[in-house]
Amino acid sequence: MTADDDVALAAPPTMAYDDAVLGRRSIRGFSDRDVSREVVEQIIDLARRAPSSLNSQPWNFYVVTGEPLERIRAGNVERNLAGVPDTREFRPNPAYEGHHRERQIGVAKQLFAAMGIERHDKPARQDWVLRGFRQFDAPVSVVITYDRELHGADIPVFDCGAVTNALVNAAWSRGLGCCINSQGIMQSPVVREHAGIADDQVIMICVAMGYPDDSFPANSVVSQRKDVAEAAVFVGF
Repeated sequence: MTADDDVALAAPPTMAYDDAVLGRRSIRGFSDRDVSREVVEQIIDLARRAPSSLNSQPWNFYVVTGEPLERIRAGNVERNLAGVPDTREFRPNPAYEGHHRERQIGVAKQLFAAMGIERHDKPARQDWVLRGFRQFDAPVSVVITYDRELHGADIPVFDCGAVTNALVNAAWSRGLGCCINSQGIMQSPVVREHAGIADDQVIMICVAMGYPDDSFPANSVVSQRKDVAEAAVFVGF
């Protein structure tokens, strides 16, 4: 087999691809186990092999931990509680309706049931929202950006989705959990300042990352998915 100079994985995957994809779920509670720079580099090394339109690779990764991440958490919470408007840099979709809304409500019910949060318990529900602003208190946040010169086009955003999917699956294969989280970048000036994000980058999304806390109830939630018969149309078979 000929070596590809562009592929230099630091370590082999720890599980089969099918096991990583089928086993992965969003993790919203993390242990206090440290995440080393080395393992994050391995994860990004895998993720960068994601498909990219014309090999444009518009993405970049800002990996934040420690005090800078604590400042982002504090700023997000403070500004959101003060009513500062959402400043996320991607185009938001309109409010979900129909079956999209039903799926949104469905996973919320699963999570609230796991956490024992009653519908009328407003303080507990607000605390849950604040966890998202704090990026679920994860030890690492990976902020995915793309090159501003491509802003306004849909393909760079598609590519960022592809690399983010690759990132969370690569993390799972190495025993780490993730939650793709747009609440954590709701106050983009805070994130941009403390993560040192260059002006030529557009903030797309962030990923909370760390080793799962197996005792955290919401981590057991597996969201429901459309089956193949509902999602796929086969033509010419």
